Amino acid sequence: MTRSPPASPEPIGRLPDAVPDVRPGADETLDVRGLMCPLPVLKARKALKRLAPGATLEVLATDPAAVIDFKHFCETTPFELQGWQEDAGIYAFRIRVPG
Repeated sequence: MTRSPPASPEPIGRLPDAVPDVRPGADETLDVRGLMCPLPVLKARKALKRLAPGATLEVLATDPAAVIDFKHFCETTPFELQGWQEDAGIYAFRIRVPG
């Protein structure tokens, strides 16, 4: 059974071919490409805990299950999924720390 990813809360723009350390609109970028569930979410949680209130983390992943995982993670924690998108097999998530 194949699950379809949930609809995007808000598009965050096209991903560049070469991903810089921090893209516009993000305070920090976490590259978890190549890691499989649950590692992308676990590493993102650790990164989010060290960010200041109101800061934004962008997560780059290649695991299609990350769409469902990050949506669920943000529904069950105070962190806000501001948007996500997929481009050429790379999923980009924008997550905001509350505050």
